[in-house]
Amino acid sequence: MPYLLRVELPDVPGSLGRLATAIGHAGGDIEAIEIVEKRLDGTALDDVLLDTEPGIMPDSIVSACNGLDGVRVVWISRYASGGLVLDLEAVEELTAEPAEALDRLVDLVPRTFRVDWAARVHRGKGITHATGAAPSELEFVELERAERLELDGEDGDGETLYAGARIDGNEVLLVARRGGPEFLESEVARLGHLASLAQSISRG
Repeated sequence: MPYLLRVELPDVPGSLGRLATAIGHAGGDIEAIEIVEKRLDGTALDDVLLDTEPGIMPDSIVSACNGLDGVRVVWISRYASGGLVLDLEAVEELTAEPAEALDRLVDLVPRTFRVDWAARVHRGKGITHATGAAPSELEFVELERAERLELDGEDGDGETLYAGARIDGNEVLLVARRGGPEFLESEVARLGHLASLAQSISRG
């Protein structure tokens, strides 16, 4: 069973090795690791995509990680949307077909940012492109920059976390995570940069 683990650990040589060893001893097999954020306090947040041996429960992986000095599991969840896509890979895909860059942005965001769905929403037309898990209707949100969002009514269920980025004055990119983890400031900034880049690429 594939899982995505978000873990806080000391940003020092050897930390990832100790983490990988602990996960392996607990029955997990690491498939990919991405550094999400490096902090001024000397810690880092990493996303770890891993698979588990039959019969292994995620609790045992969490306990093994938390047992390491200075390591804390922030969040773990099943992960069924394929491998991780790094920002550079996403940019390469956006530039491959400039005319389709905005649609490709939406398609790539779930794996690049580990969100459940993404959608482009136009001020007048509503949803112009969305991934399969997105709601059938979403309201346009006025945005000047990328930021965390709170959606009301049918779109806000209290358990889903939202973020959005401006594409242009009439269109925005909305993304959502069910159950966490919280969107980091660095993730929100990356979302904004990628949306701006896709818009620039689409214009040629």
